Formats: sequence, C-alpha cells, structure tokens
Amino acid sequence: MDRRRTPPTPLRGATSPPSGEEVSWKVDREAALLLGGGRALLLQLAHPAVAQGVADHSDYREHAFRRLNRTLDLSLALVFGTGRQARKAAAQINRRHSGVRGEGYSALDPELLLWVHSTLLDSTIITYETYVGRLPRADWERYYQEAKRVGILLGIPPRGYPAHLDDFDGYMARMLERRLEVGPLARELARHVLRPLPARAFWPLEAVTAGLLPARLRRDYRLRWGVAERSAFALSRRLLPRLIPALPPLLRYVPPARQAFRRVAA
Repeated sequence: MDRRRTPPTPLRGATSPPSGEEVSWKVDREAALLLGGGRALLLQLAHPAVAQGVADHSDYREHAFRRLNRTLDLSLALVFGTGRQARKAAAQINRRHSGVRGEGYSALDPELLLWVHSTLLDSTIITYETYVGRLPRADWERYYQEAKRVGILLGIPPRGYPAHLDDFDGYMARMLERRLEVGPLARELARHVLRPLPARAFWPLEAVTAGLLPARLRRDYRLRWGVAERSAFALSRRLLPRLIPALPPLLRYVPPARQAFRRVAA
C-alpha cells in the first residue's frame, strides 16, 4: 500500500455537465441527510488509521462544527457544482489531505479514501430510506455509479471501487466485521462529534446517530440506547417521513441544490 502518494490529479471526464436528471441530485438535495452525518463520522473514526489521522491533524476537539461545515460545503460543490466548481472543490480537499500523514497512515491512501467516501454513501442510503422514502434498487445502483465519479476526483482509482451496489454492500459488511475497531481515541473523538455543546442540547442527535449505526458499533462506542433513546429514534422515524414532503423547497433542500436546479433550468 502506497502511503506517501502525492495529491491526485483529477481525471478528465470524471465530472460531466449535470443535467438535473441525476439520481444523486434527487437524493443529495435533501437537508434531512444531515441527520446521518454523525453516523458517517463515527463509521470513519471506527477505522483506527482514520481516527489517528483526525487526532493528529484536525481541530475536531475545538471546532467540530466548523470543520463539519467546511467539509459539507466542499462535498456539496462536488455534487451540485459545475464541472469547474467540482474540480476546484476536489483540489481543495486534496490539498488538505496532502499534509495528513503519520506513522502507518496517509490521508491520500486510496484504501482510506475509499473507506471515508463509502461511509458517506452508505449513510446517505440508510438516512434517505429512513427519513425521506424508499427508492428502487435500480435507482440506488445509478446513485452508486454516479458517486464513483466524485471519488475519482478525490484520487480513488476507478478499479478501487466495488463494481456494483451489491459488491459495495459486501465491502461494507467485511469492513464492519474485520477492519473496524472502536478504541479509546475513537470514543473520545466521537464525544466531540455528538456533544460539541452541553449534552442535553444534542441528545436528540445522539439518539438518531445511535439508531442509525450498526448495533455492534453502537455498543463499541458506548452510546446510550435505553428506552428514552429508542423511543426518540422511533418517533423520528414516524414523524419525519410525514413532515419532509410537506416542507417548502426553501426548508427541504440544501442551498447548493436549489442553486443548481435554477442554473440548469435557466
């Protein structure tokens, strides 16, 4: 495994001019997907190399929200920006990653890049189907294939991805079974993700994150999962799928998505 790679050069054609018909636009426009952010981050931190890199090179402990906002802005630019905007966002991400290296890890390691991107894809699917609605398997296959184009911009080799969604599901299961290990460092970082302010203010987010996580990781992170947490998660699953369709676009969709649809319609 090459752990001292230089920043990847984006491939031509990795992003094509969007038409607005992409499944990724339909899915990633939903602001409700932010509810799965904690799940994705805890999946990432369950990989020991990712947790160590975050601890050594990130301001998670002091500025968890600021870091998440920066990452979100760039991630949405990869999906909803023009080809030029997407490449610019990818270059910013790659520059940040270029200095993140240490004993036994590099943020430009294709295997770690694949894992981080995979946690976002998997959490998107889980969160969308939990709170927004079900999609046919064929649509999720299209979503997965579209997402690969974003990963290529970030330096993940096309052949590094599982070929199809079924293969991707197998990859996620193997990672959970064989590679993920939640230790004291991951648990400490998770506290800063879930409780950047007094715990009571973020208790609903912690309950949602605990409910969306695989049961084994929920236990390993020692997240609370008592009657109150299970009830809160169940309530969110009942109420939000009814509320979200009734929201106006201004509240339902993230701003970059609204801007992108206006651009395509013009």
